[in-house]
Amino acid sequence: MKPTRLPELLAVAAAVTVVAYLGVRLVYASLPAIPPLAGVTLLGLAAIEAVLGHIIKARIEGKPGTRPVRPLSAARAVALAKASALAGAIMAGVWLGLLVYLLPKQAELEAAVADTPGAVVGLVCAISLVVAALWLQHCCRAPTGRNDRDQEHGDRR
Repeated sequence: MKPTRLPELLAVAAAVTVVAYLGVRLVYASLPAIPPLAGVTLLGLAAIEAVLGHIIKARIEGKPGTRPVRPLSAARAVALAKASALAGAIMAGVWLGLLVYLLPKQAELEAAVADTPGAVVGLVCAISLVVAALWLQHCCRAPTGRNDRDQEHGDRR
């Protein structure tokens, strides 16, 4: 599995931003109000992945009081990180597309003023998910060189 690269995520976010902007232009009048905390769920996922990254990193580095990470567990964490990074990039594009529409409309539409805080929170939370996912992916990297900890403990898996 190749690591997720930031340019790939930026390209996805840019493409989704354009599509979201065009979609919002067509249907904004029929959309419900955007709650101020609409994107907070993504922040919760980001927090979970950041903590998971710290735990996995400590286990891979062999910190005292930790057990070695099983390869399948690390692979699952990487799959979660890759999926979350992509989901975060997509949602960042959606929120950014909405903001690109809302910001110029602030003087004309009261709804645009009311919806802007929710879109900003959503964008920040989506970016946080991307950052946390990339961090988790980084934490799952195998250390370079031989695995001295496994050799010390005689692990042969």
